[in-house]
Amino acid sequence: MVSEKEQKLQTIVELENKLNEIQDVDVLLERILTETRRIVNADAGSIYVVTGDDNSSLKIKYSQNDTQLKELPAGEKLPYLFFSFPINEKSIAGYVACTGKPLNIKDAYELDEDLPYKFNKQTDLTTNYRTKSMYTIPLKMASGTILGVLQIINAQNNKGEVIPFDADCELYITHFATAAVQALQHAYNTQNMVKRMLKMSEFRDPKETYPHVERVSSISLEIYDRWAFNNNVPEEERHRFRDNLKIAAKFHDIGKVGVSDIILKKQFPRFTDEERSIMKGHTCLGAMLFYPADSFLDQMSIEVALHHHERWDGGESGYPGRFNLDKLVTLENDDEYDFTEKDKFSIGSAVLVRKPLKGLEIPLAARIVAVADVFDALSHKRCYKQAWTVEDAFAEIQNESGKQFDPEVVLAFMKIRDRIMSILMAIPDDKE
Repeated sequence: MVSEKEQKLQTIVELENKLNEIQDVDVLLERILTETRRIVNADAGSIYVVTGDDNSSLKIKYSQNDTQLKELPAGEKLPYLFFSFPINEKSIAGYVACTGKPLNIKDAYELDEDLPYKFNKQTDLTTNYRTKSMYTIPLKMASGTILGVLQIINAQNNKGEVIPFDADCELYITHFATAAVQALQHAYNTQNMVKRMLKMSEFRDPKETYPHVERVSSISLEIYDRWAFNNNVPEEERHRFRDNLKIAAKFHDIGKVGVSDIILKKQFPRFTDEERSIMKGHTCLGAMLFYPADSFLDQMSIEVALHHHERWDGGESGYPGRFNLDKLVTLENDDEYDFTEKDKFSIGSAVLVRKPLKGLEIPLAARIVAVADVFDALSHKRCYKQAWTVEDAFAEIQNESGKQFDPEVVLAFMKIRDRIMSILMAIPDDKE
């Protein structure tokens, strides 16, 4: 008969394989925290990453607390946290990052006065929570480099009573953390590649800043999470979609690298009809970068880049409609191939919009990114306009429900206003 410990270890091995499939760092960090807590039946936890120019700080990435979550309406999340603190021996997480060794604390309120680190009760007092047992472990590479710190809080027995983290819990967490670090190294490599591609885009188009694409990506993820809850999307499907969406959303305007500077950086006067048609071609150029698709991420990146300017109501200002990436032509119908050489799209040329997509013809990822992109563009200053107030930007999204935007996506968007506000504060423009 298989023991409980053997079952746990087998579960961890299966989870390790799933971690290695996750490509986005933020999604991976959140999943690491979730699954670690699940393995040892812990009520809460946080995960931090090393940050700063000299790697001298820890920045919180995710915090979870089941007790507090149960007090919220279904589908809502805990407040979006963003803060950092120096890596030193004064805090528990800082001490673990400094020493590179885990800490197992039976009761955070009863620490020996001689210890260099203290537990800050302020969050507990604010939220009326009681932190007791804690297990804090460094996320350490084989070279000894610390990537971050994982902190698990309040282990529970089968009755829901808080208990210390025992030797088995230490074994499970340590084993899982080792696999998590390997997955993180792979995800960081992917992140660096994405950053380089986006930096190239920013070189060409100063309006397409890295903070903008990060906000669009984060807001898109939050919209999807609420949309998935509203539509009862199965857990594994949700995990797969949100991981790819977090990255694909960043590539929504990557095709602008292929648009002429004369048009791309033009401020006044406004575009001529010909220039506007050339600018619209950035959607096709972006899709061409990921075609042919070798993965689900490639396919989603194509859909986002190509269709995030379509309109839900099929209005004529939506573009580019059906675009055949083999023939490089726009079509009125999927099976139409009657075109001439002059209809063919090429780099720097105008795109011929024959018939925009409408409603559910527009891929879900593109419908979500459309809302996030427009909201962020409205609420931030650009060289050609002043920033709208956040209230006016929210109102505009709501007003365009059923017209420019999918009503269900707008409904999800409006339900997560607090989290969107937190994202705006956490990821400001560089010059703001």
